[in-house]
Amino acid sequence: MSLVSVVITLIVVGVLLWLINTYIPMDGKIKKIINIVVVIAVVLWLLSAFGVLGHTGDIQVPHVQ
Repeated sequence: MSLVSVVITLIVVGVLLWLINTYIPMDGKIKKIINIVVVIAVVLWLLSAFGVLGHTGDIQVPHVQ
């Protein structure tokens, strides 16, 4: 993934988050939760994109019988 696509994606996510926070009326607690979820998702995506986190598809949950 190129650096340009990472920057463009971050700009788009930032603008969308700003639009949601500015123009959609909702409780402040819900906005805070949305902001936290988006920031965590972007950080995880960045770590995965730069190879720090690895492939998240390789994680397997064991079945308890």
